[in-house]
Amino acid sequence: MYFCAAMWKEFKPILYFIGRFFVVYIVLTALYSWYLQPYLYEYKIADPVTTWMTDVSVGLMNLVGFDAQHVQLEGEAYRRFILDGEFASRVNEGCNAISVMIIFVSFILAFAAGFKKTLLFLLGGLLIMLISNIIRIAMLTWIYRYWSEYSKVAHDILFPGIIYGTVIILWLVWVKYFAFKK
Repeated sequence: MYFCAAMWKEFKPILYFIGRFFVVYIVLTALYSWYLQPYLYEYKIADPVTTWMTDVSVGLMNLVGFDAQHVQLEGEAYRRFILDGEFASRVNEGCNAISVMIIFVSFILAFAAGFKKTLLFLLGGLLIMLISNIIRIAMLTWIYRYWSEYSKVAHDILFPGIIYGTVIILWLVWVKYFAFKK
C-alpha cells in the first residue's frame, strides 16, 4: 500500500497535466466539431472563421500588390482563392489552424500559471499563430499560382513545419519563462 501511495505522489503532477490537457482538448475539439457540422454538411459552405481567414489573406495579397479575391460557390465547404485573375487555391476549415490552436490552448491550460499570466500568454500566442497562419495561406496561394511544382512540399512539409514549430517554440517559452516561475 505504501508503494502505491509513493508512486501516486511521484506521478501526480504528470497525471494531473495529462488529465487537464486531454479534458481541455476533448472539450474544445467537441465544441469546434459542433460548430463546423452545419457548415460542412447542411449549408455546404465555408464556416465564418475560414471565410474571415481567407478574407484577411486576400487583403494581405492585395496590400502587397496582387489582384486577389475569394469566392464561395454553392455546395462547396471552402473558399476559392483567386490570384491575378486565376483560381489558385482552396481554403477549407483545415486551413484556418483552429485545430492547431486547440492543441496550443490545451497545453498552456494544462500548465496554467495564474489566471492573468495564462490569459495574456494565450492571447499573445493565439495572435502570433493567427498572423502566421494568415501569412501562410497567402504564401501557399502564391506558391500554388506561380510555383505549382513546389506546392506539395510547401503544403505538406514546409508550412506545417513552420506552424507546428511556432507552437513548439511558444510552448517552450511558456514552460521555461512563465509556467514554473513564482
